[in-house]
Amino acid sequence: MKRVILQLFAVALCMAVGQALRCYKCKIGFWNVCITTEKTCEAEEHCFSGIGKAAGFMDIKTKGCLAQAECNKTEQVSFNAVGQNATLYTMTKTCCSTELCNAAPGLPGASGISLAFASITALLMANFLV
Repeated sequence: MKRVILQLFAVALCMAVGQALRCYKCKIGFWNVCITTEKTCEAEEHCFSGIGKAAGFMDIKTKGCLAQAECNKTEQVSFNAVGQNATLYTMTKTCCSTELCNAAPGLPGASGISLAFASITALLMANFLV
């Protein structure tokens, strides 16, 4: 009987883990460059892509997991200095709810290591060509 209960528990655990949503995560990116990693979201979270503007011209990107109640909202990100409140940028976060649905735009799946490798390779090639 204990064996059956342990097997049922193991199956339930696998199903619970299998239900977690995976999303791309990027803390902050500029223009169309947002270096991403994969993240497993918590229950009741969706993937999101955030697009914002700083100083009226610079595009800011972010990606990750977000509570469903916070989806599809625009917020102002502010910096509070002594006695002053200055808006740095506005950010609109749009959600989706399928595996890795927040991929574009950006560099999905790129890691800092692969980007560094590509940069070093480009520098070495330029060095040989010159």
